[in-house]
Amino acid sequence: MTITMYGITTCDTIKKARVWLESHDVPYRFHDYRAEGIEAGKLNGWVGKVGWEKLLNKGSTTFRELPEADKAGLDEKKAKKLMLAKPTMIKRPVLEVGDRVLVGFKPEVYEDAVGSK
Repeated sequence: MTITMYGITTCDTIKKARVWLESHDVPYRFHDYRAEGIEAGKLNGWVGKVGWEKLLNKGSTTFRELPEADKAGLDEKKAKKLMLAKPTMIKRPVLEVGDRVLVGFKPEVYEDAVGSK
């Protein structure tokens, strides 16, 4: 099973999730939004599975600093455009476990998705 974690290295939640995966001997690949960006096809796939509302982090500094006009009238198309332009607005981490997409970090959810050794 292929596991990929998406996020940014400086995020505290990413650090917790990485520690959990590593302490449970779960191999994964890390994809840094800041270094690698995010492809439209990937984001569209996630939106199809979990919805844009779950992916868009309205509490992020990046989102809060947007002009009011960019935040007004949010819909799927506008939210995807914002997340593609500034991937740090995507909630973290996003974990792909096979064909599943998990958003955020909860140890019990990770346990159910990947198990532990």
